[in-house]
Amino acid sequence: MEFTTKNIIDLLSVFTTALSAGFFYSWIVSVIPGTKKIPDQAYLETMQSINREILNVGFFVIFLGALIFLVISTYLQFRVKMDTVFYFTLAATLVYAVGTIGVTMIGNVPLNNTLEALDLSTFTAEDYKNTRLDFEEKWNNFNLLRTLSALVSLILILIAFAKN
Repeated sequence: MEFTTKNIIDLLSVFTTALSAGFFYSWIVSVIPGTKKIPDQAYLETMQSINREILNVGFFVIFLGALIFLVISTYLQFRVKMDTVFYFTLAATLVYAVGTIGVTMIGNVPLNNTLEALDLSTFTAEDYKNTRLDFEEKWNNFNLLRTLSALVSLILILIAFAKN
């Protein structure tokens, strides 16, 4: 493989998409099963803490970097040739943009913000239970959707570059 700007961008799009998909997948197979076993108060406090800490450079470089590199890869492929490689790359970009970024922005982030605004120190046991019931399943469903989208995006971009 020649190390052209396009090839480097293509590799970075695969790398960041794989890291993003892996991050969300690892959450599903480790964090969610773990949090299902803790009491309501501990769950809500844990999610508040995680939601504060996830807003860091390491996460954003991967989460948004995948989208940026996918968009650039799509553009560069468009400039080369509108063939099956382009369409697989475009599909990978759209799936990631809508299914991973979009779901996060319209699903997980509003739930995180609602949870963050709560003063858990004023809660009763019933408040903890009801808040968790209102939050956990919705959040986990959105997380599953964005995980599947990131994985599909990764598969599509790998197919694109296998055809290249």
